[in-house]
Amino acid sequence: MLFCLNRVGGRQLPRQVQIFILLLWGLLLSKPLYSAYRIKQNIPADTVAVKDTANLTKLSAVTIVAERLIKEVLPVQVLSGEQLKRLSAYSVADAVRYFSGVQIKDYGGIGGLKTVNIRSLGSHHVGVFYDGVELGNAQNGVVDLGRFSLENMEAVTMYNGQKSAIFQPAKDFASASAVYMQTKVPQFEPGKRSNYNIGFKTGSFGTLNPSLFWEYSISPSLSLSASAEYMYTNGRYKFSYATKGGYDTTEVRRNGDVRMERVELALFGRLKSGYWRLKSYFYDSERGYPGASVREESGRFRHQDRQWDDNFFLQGSLRKDFTKSYNLLLNLKYSYDYLHYLSDPREDVTTMYVNNHFGQQGAYLSAAHLFNVTDWWSLSLSNDLLFNSLNADLLDFVYPTRYSLLNAAATSLSFERFKLQASLLHTFVKDHTKTTSAQAGSKSQFTPSVVVSYQPFNAIDFNLRAFYKRVFRMPTFNDLYYTFVGNKYLKPEFTTQYNIGATYRKTFGASWFKAIEAQADFYYNQVEDKIVALPASNQFRWTMLNFGKVEIKGLDVALQSAFATGSVNWHLRLSYAYQKAQDFTDRESTWYGGQIPYIPWHSGTLILSGEYRGWSANYSFIYTGERYEAVANIPENYALPWYTSDIGVTKSFSMGRNRDKKMRIALEVNNILNQQYEVVQCYPMPGINFKIKFNLIF
Repeated sequence: MLFCLNRVGGRQLPRQVQIFILLLWGLLLSKPLYSAYRIKQNIPADTVAVKDTANLTKLSAVTIVAERLIKEVLPVQVLSGEQLKRLSAYSVADAVRYFSGVQIKDYGGIGGLKTVNIRSLGSHHVGVFYDGVELGNAQNGVVDLGRFSLENMEAVTMYNGQKSAIFQPAKDFASASAVYMQTKVPQFEPGKRSNYNIGFKTGSFGTLNPSLFWEYSISPSLSLSASAEYMYTNGRYKFSYATKGGYDTTEVRRNGDVRMERVELALFGRLKSGYWRLKSYFYDSERGYPGASVREESGRFRHQDRQWDDNFFLQGSLRKDFTKSYNLLLNLKYSYDYLHYLSDPREDVTTMYVNNHFGQQGAYLSAAHLFNVTDWWSLSLSNDLLFNSLNADLLDFVYPTRYSLLNAAATSLSFERFKLQASLLHTFVKDHTKTTSAQAGSKSQFTPSVVVSYQPFNAIDFNLRAFYKRVFRMPTFNDLYYTFVGNKYLKPEFTTQYNIGATYRKTFGASWFKAIEAQADFYYNQVEDKIVALPASNQFRWTMLNFGKVEIKGLDVALQSAFATGSVNWHLRLSYAYQKAQDFTDRESTWYGGQIPYIPWHSGTLILSGEYRGWSANYSFIYTGERYEAVANIPENYALPWYTSDIGVTKSFSMGRNRDKKMRIALEVNNILNQQYEVVQCYPMPGINFKIKFNLIF
C-alpha cells in the first residue's frame, strides 16, 4: 500500500517522505513478527538481555484543565488536547485521575501498571477506545493506560454508561463506562504542507523523554501523521515510612527502571460526505517491578522481576454519509501483543522461578448503519465480529481461541426539550481449546439500556437526565484457562446501573465572570456473580469463582468556571465524588456490608489555571479520603487520606522573522509538599519531583 503513495492525487511524493514512511512501517512490522517468532520457537529467557538498572518511578500528577462540560444525554467529562499540550501532561492515566468518580490503581512507577476503575465497578468494566476502536485484552481484560502518551492526543473523554450517540459499533454498547482517546487529525494553515513538533522532557529519576510529531499534506484530500517517542527512567526515589517497631526510616525504591519506545503512523483521507483513516501503533518496553515494600523487614527484599512487552495494532475506519437518511461506519483491526515475565530466585531468594511467554492475536470487524427516519427519529443497527487467541509456554496450557458476535439495535428520539435513546445488545461468545473437554460453554446474552434527557425551561440551560443499563462481561482467558488456576465453569459477571442527574450552564457576556458550568449525578450500581480469586489447596494454587456481590451508591459533582481579572484569564475546575461501595458476598461473614478495598468514601480534585501574554500558571490538587486496604474493615487495614499539590509554569513565544516558529518551555513541580503516600498498599509513590519540557513547533 505504501508504494502506491509514490504518486497520490497527481503529486509526486518527496523522496524523503517515501523513505520516512518505509522506515516507520519497517520498524512497526519487524518487532511484532520477531516477538511472534520468539514465542513460537520458545526461545528461553536468558537469550534476552536483562538490564541491571534501578528502580521504577512515576512522574506525579499532571495538571489538566478540562474544556467545558459538554451538555450530553449521558454523564461525560472531557479533557481538551489544546490544554493538555500547553500543560505538558505525560500519560492518559495521569489525566484521567482528574475525572470525578475515578480511581487509578498505580503500582508506584512512571512505567508501572496503571488501570482505571470508574464508579467502583472494576477495571474489567471500563471500555478503552483509541480513535474509535476498542483496545482489548482477552488474556486478563485490563488495559494499561500508562502506555498511552498525550504527546499526540487531541482529547480524552470519559462516559458513564456509554457514548451519547446511537451511531457507533456494537462494542461501544458493551461497557459500563468508557474512556475515549482521540489523537490529532492534521490541520494546516494556508500555504503550509507540513507541521513539526519536536519535544524533549527531562527531570527527576533520571528521566529522558524525547518525542517527535510530524504532519504532512500529501494532497488536498490526503494527509499523514507520524509520532515517535522514547522514554527512560532509572526509577530510583526515596520514600519514608514507620517500621513495625514504630520509628521512621528511609528507603530507596529499586528495580523500577523503564525503557519504552512508541511509534505511530496514520493516514487521513477525505471523501465526499465522509472520511477514512488508517493507523498503525507499536509500543515496546522493558521494565523492572520493584514489588511491595515490606516494612517489617526493612531492606531485605530486593525484587528483581522483569517484564518485556510488545504491542502492535493496525486499524482502519471509514464513514460515509450516502444520503441524508443513511450513513455507514466501518471499523477493522488486527492486533498482536507479546509479554515476557521473568522472576528468578537467583536474583531474589524470596520468589519462585517464573519464566513465561504469552502471545495474543486479535481481529475485529464492525459495521454500523444509521437510518434517519425523520428529523427527530433515528434508528441504528451495528454488527461486530471479534477473534482472539492466546499462546503461552505454560505447562498443560489449552491454547484458547474465542469468537464473539455482537449485534446492537438502537433508536433515538430528539425533540427541542426532550431526548430519548434506547438500545438492545446481543452478545454471543464461543470458545475453542486444544483439548475439547477443557473449553467453557458458549454464552448468549441480551442487555438493554435506556437514556432520557429533559430541559424543563426554554430560557434556562438546565437539563435533567437519567439512564438505566445492564451489562455483562465474559470471563477472561486467565479466569477460565490459566493452568491450575482457571475455572471453565465460571459464569459471566453482571452489572446493573441506575443514574439520575442534572447539568447547568450560563455565560455572562461582558462581565468579569465569564461562565459557569455544573453537573451532578446520583447513581446506584449492582455487581452480580463477581469473579474473584480464592486460595485452593495451598497458597500457591488459587482458583476463580463466582462469589461476589457488590452494591455501590454514589454522587459525582463537577463544577467549572471562567473569569478574568484585568488582563489575566482564569479557569477553575472542581470535582467531588462520594462512594459507598459495599460487599454483600457472604451473609455469614463478619465483614458483610463493609466498604470494598481501595474505594474511598470521599475524593476530589481542584484545578486553577491563569493565562497572561504567553505565560500560563497552573495549580492542581488531588484528594483521596480514608479507605480500607482489604475486605476486613478493621483498624489494621485502615488507610489514611492522602493528597498531592502540583504547580506548573509555561511560557510560549515566537521565533524567527516570520514568527512561524514557536518555542514552548514548561516547568512542573509535583507533590510540592513532599507528601508520603501509597495508592496501593506497600507501593510507595514518589515525593517531591520536577520535570521540564521544551517544544519547538514549526
